[in-house]
Amino acid sequence: MKTDDIGEKNSRKTNRPLSLGGLRCFEAAARLESFTQAANSLNLTHGAVSRAVRALEEELGIALFERRHRRVYLTAAGRTLLQASQQAFGILEQTAQTLRQQAQDAPLVLSCEPTLLMRWLIPRLPAFQLAHPDINLQLVAGGGPFSFHDGINAAIRRNDFDWGDKLHSATLFNERVGPVCKPERLQHFVTVNDGQPQLSHDAVLLHSATRPDAWRHWAQAQDMALEGRSEQRFDHFYFSLQAAVAGIGVAIGPWQQVRDDVAAGVLCAPFGFSSDGSRYCLLTPQEIRPGSGLARLADWLQLTACA
Repeated sequence: MKTDDIGEKNSRKTNRPLSLGGLRCFEAAARLESFTQAANSLNLTHGAVSRAVRALEEELGIALFERRHRRVYLTAAGRTLLQASQQAFGILEQTAQTLRQQAQDAPLVLSCEPTLLMRWLIPRLPAFQLAHPDINLQLVAGGGPFSFHDGINAAIRRNDFDWGDKLHSATLFNERVGPVCKPERLQHFVTVNDGQPQLSHDAVLLHSATRPDAWRHWAQAQDMALEGRSEQRFDHFYFSLQAAVAGIGVAIGPWQQVRDDVAAGVLCAPFGFSSDGSRYCLLTPQEIRPGSGLARLADWLQLTACA
């Protein structure tokens, strides 16, 4: 029995997709009418371009160039393929530009703990928008565990819970805390003994459900007793800070969240601020790509926290 090997080979060639790299080499050589110039424009060697074009011709089963005296001339088939390849590459480039624009216009969604969002991040948002007008940053309030499946690109969280080892984290700042109160109520809440401030027995300790042990941890670090003083509790940390602003009592204030009020004289911090051993991190599903909008946001957050 006789086998049609030629027909079988042609069938395999017909079904095989064309090499995109070969087409790119051909298009450059045809447009520039030179394999050497094509090689220079593609950062390839002359031999690489020549081999790619030759392989394409073999794949198609037809000559695309006439090679005469170190010059190349398009055949009729070559002119047809040049027109088609330029149209195809034009469509690909236009599509790529559209996709890049869509990626640029897509919002960057950042989840942040509510009190930090309200008292630190939002007041600084105009500066970020001025520095990075091309980034559409959207902020959502949230604390504790979260899921990136909810449309969140990144999250700012304090390391007071275990987020596992699958997330990428970048430290933004170490947490520093200290008692804060309204300046006009300072003498009522704080006394000075031997040049050292002490909480008076009239001080009202403001607690929050979200950081119930804040006062106890601070007092232990200062070797100070808290017994015998009045207390008031709030559901949210932000409420305890607002109560301090109103003069109701003394709250444990994280530096980043009260720094603007201290600078403006709305709150005072008679004991200063000290590290509590925790830190705030920027969490992302994978390592941040250099130069991306998320990378620029991370850099800005770290610089802003240190400012």
